[in-house]
Amino acid sequence: MKAVNLIPGEHRRATPSGNGSGGAYAVLGVLAVLLVMAVAYVMSANSVNDSKSKAAAASQEADAAESKTKQLGSFTDFASIKDQRLAAVTAAAQTRFDWERFMRELSRVMPEGSWISNTSASVTGEDVGTTSTDPAAVAVPKANLVGCTPRQSEVARMMVRLEQMYRVTDVTLNESARESGSSETTLQSCGRLYKFDLTVSFSPVPPSSEAPKGETRVPASLGGGS
Repeated sequence: MKAVNLIPGEHRRATPSGNGSGGAYAVLGVLAVLLVMAVAYVMSANSVNDSKSKAAAASQEADAAESKTKQLGSFTDFASIKDQRLAAVTAAAQTRFDWERFMRELSRVMPEGSWISNTSASVTGEDVGTTSTDPAAVAVPKANLVGCTPRQSEVARMMVRLEQMYRVTDVTLNESARESGSSETTLQSCGRLYKFDLTVSFSPVPPSSEAPKGETRVPASLGGGS
């Protein structure tokens, strides 16, 4: 006799038949693909963010390096200017000459009745006397003295005194004669007196020692007085 199930169909217990397992696997596959895509997206986003962070850090380092380079450039310019000014000051110090002392001593060795009517001087010697054509020659300070004196012997005496002055190395006589056609004696014209023209050469560097100072008369080292 065949058994009959009297329970309504909607209330009966479901029994697995195996027909719906393929759809479940498909759903799981889709979910797996979505999970993989999500993971890939997150990793890509993290990689992009990391690259942006590294780019920003590299940009900051570049800006810092550029700023430092500009600072070093300014320091280099300052150092160059400092070297140029130091060289200029050194050159000026090396070419300094105590012309005031020379004129003061000159006033003490001039023979009586003599005077200077014209003078020129140069620390390089280029403005007075002859200029050396040797490029290796050392610049020699020189002074040119033109004036009047009553006698020829006074010119010789003055040259001896000049040679004993501070830093003087040589005294050259360019001229010593009466001016022709002139009879009136003035500060600019010697008249009947003798006109002298001397070139005084000095040592390029000051001597290591000097003569004692404080004398009110022409010292004996300068040839005495008139």
